[in-house]
Amino acid sequence: MPNSVVEVTRDVQKKSLATGIDDYHLIELVDITKVFDSTTALIRMNLYIRRREFVTLLGPSGCGKSTTLRIIGGFEQPTDGKVLFEGTDITRLPPYKRRVNTVFQRYALFPHLNVFDNVAFGLTIAKVPKPELTRRVGAMLELVGLKGMEKRSVDALSGGQQQRVAIARALVNEPEVLLLDEPLGALDLRLRKDMQLELKKMQQQLGITFLYVTHDQEEALTMSDTIVVMRDGCIQQIGTPKRIYDEPKNAFVAAFIGESNILDATMVRDERVIFCDREFICVDRGFGENKKVDVVLRPEDLTLVSSDQGMLSGVVRSVLFKGVHYEMMIDVGCAVLKVHSTSMAPEGEAVGLSVVPFNIHIMNKDGEECPQ
Repeated sequence: MPNSVVEVTRDVQKKSLATGIDDYHLIELVDITKVFDSTTALIRMNLYIRRREFVTLLGPSGCGKSTTLRIIGGFEQPTDGKVLFEGTDITRLPPYKRRVNTVFQRYALFPHLNVFDNVAFGLTIAKVPKPELTRRVGAMLELVGLKGMEKRSVDALSGGQQQRVAIARALVNEPEVLLLDEPLGALDLRLRKDMQLELKKMQQQLGITFLYVTHDQEEALTMSDTIVVMRDGCIQQIGTPKRIYDEPKNAFVAAFIGESNILDATMVRDERVIFCDREFICVDRGFGENKKVDVVLRPEDLTLVSSDQGMLSGVVRSVLFKGVHYEMMIDVGCAVLKVHSTSMAPEGEAVGLSVVPFNIHIMNKDGEECPQ
């Protein structure tokens, strides 16, 4: 069992009118480890979530994100560590006593109940008076766009409507935190995109904390205030969508968030890096001198120019039309780079590539694996 602490440095955002997020720790995971038989799912994980924040746990299958969600919800007990809610230890508290509700990918609606009764189920169990129950269910159905469908069978609803019922059923109990475990996974692409916007709108209107699990980078970038990138049971990076996209901490994050060209390089000194056998100006500092690093070049940051004007020169190997841009694979000798551009050069043509210093991202080569 690893005995060191995974130290997590996150981008702390102070309360602002722009985000409405308080710098207040609503939930804290302290040294959380989870072992299933001989498999370690989480390795001494430390994380905090603030009130009214939309946090997304992002990573490939098996990285521990759903296990983290289930531990917060009380459906799994950690092997070691504590779960704090407003500073109080709730590690052993059963799910029904926690001020959280969960929406799973399988919505688990009751087929024998209509829409109204599905949403009202938790309030009925809690013996909420009928007038209050009717008011709260009606308000929630209006919020999720299902007003007028109260008497409809859930089996007669579309996938998107069923998902809205599941969300309404979770929210009508007025939880302080809503946990969502890949709730859009069963929807088609267009509906999934629509629901991403709807979920973010609901979260902002209700002013509660959302903790969302997905392996879809677009969902994470679209909806989140904060993204937690996970791999092999530990956190690789935490930050705003823009920070993580623009400044990935390691090659795993760079490859998982967006598309990237990752090249071997040497940091000569501050603001000077060598890759593809030539020296480039960058904006990064503090890596030391003559240190082996990785360079990340995003496809959209590479500018297509004439072959005699480029910082790199190469030959176009393939071209795909992607709707809003062309995707070209350009062989520059040291690597084949993916380039996104609204202009196109045909296969076989010699071209040049330029990139501004700000868009040359430097990363340490270490840090991809879970600390031991």
